[in-house]
Amino acid sequence: MFFLFGYGSKQKQLGPGQTRMCPRCNNTTQWARIRQYKQFTVFFVPVARWGRRQLEQCGICGTAVEA
Repeated sequence: MFFLFGYGSKQKQLGPGQTRMCPRCNNTTQWARIRQYKQFTVFFVPVARWGRRQLEQCGICGTAVEA
């Protein structure tokens, strides 16, 4: 008998965020709002999720900041 299990972080797109200037690449662009969390799966079914947080991510360089 064997078990397939996994652990990792996932990101879910929530839609467009604010238009702001990026502190890393200094471009003004539309940011994307994402939700990031860690999860544990058994047989590809999520069993537990924790560490949820909402971020906004730069559309050019990918830098993420807390929303």
